[in-house]
Amino acid sequence: METVLSTLLPAAGVAPQRLHQTMRYAVLGGGKRVRPLLAFAAAEITGGAAQRVEIAAAAVEMIHAYSLVHDDLPCMDDDQLRRGKPTCHVEFDEATALLAGDALQTQAFQLLAQHDLADTPATPLEMVKTLALASGSRGMAGGQAIDLDSVGKTLSVPELEFMHIHKTGALIRAAVRLGALCGQPLGQREDAALEHYAKCVGLAFQVVDDILDAESSTATLGKTAGKDAEHNKPTYVTLLGVSQARTLADDLHFEAIQSLEIFDEKAARLSQLADFIVKRQF
Repeated sequence: METVLSTLLPAAGVAPQRLHQTMRYAVLGGGKRVRPLLAFAAAEITGGAAQRVEIAAAAVEMIHAYSLVHDDLPCMDDDQLRRGKPTCHVEFDEATALLAGDALQTQAFQLLAQHDLADTPATPLEMVKTLALASGSRGMAGGQAIDLDSVGKTLSVPELEFMHIHKTGALIRAAVRLGALCGQPLGQREDAALEHYAKCVGLAFQVVDDILDAESSTATLGKTAGKDAEHNKPTYVTLLGVSQARTLADDLHFEAIQSLEIFDEKAARLSQLADFIVKRQF
């Protein structure tokens, strides 16, 4: 994916050079690439060709990278460190970081529009719709708005889940769906099972993130540790405590694995990724 992303992003020497350098800085040289991995794993169920999946995966990763750039801005979390290096607005400047995020968002949709990703014209349109919904006010951006509005407040567990189904979970569900759409259509039962898997791993990802933010060091995470507590944000740890949060992550992991039983060995990679998401240490 690093090679694919490097190829698909505008070259650093192409005008406007500073903007393109910032885009590349935001995307390349770090990150777990969980969303691209999920796209490829989902495509194994539907027989999606790697040449198609890598484009869809890159589009999702560019949306994710743009969200991190904006999330780190002074008007949001005002963070100084991301993936073990200075955040975009620190390395470059605030205005350039803002524009780089905007450009990465549009670059993602350009990729979906200009590449051959399916045998029928309806499928690429479904991909664009899927990614747009996951990124917008009813997805990631909406979840971020709820997050900002929740600072200093006490949320119930269902309210916190609603926030993270949008903020974190929406793009993870989109990654799984886009990967699956690169192959043969699924039946209604299989489609529902894959959707439930994606919902469970998306929430589990956030629960584990909250635990790691509370327990790990900045050096381990590659980003500022303890910032949720510092900003007085509601998290699964503040609501449940570390022990119950771990139990919730394990329960979500179990549900996710159960959802995959319908696919037999074709879901092996998705199962392994669920393991990684819940058991990761960074």
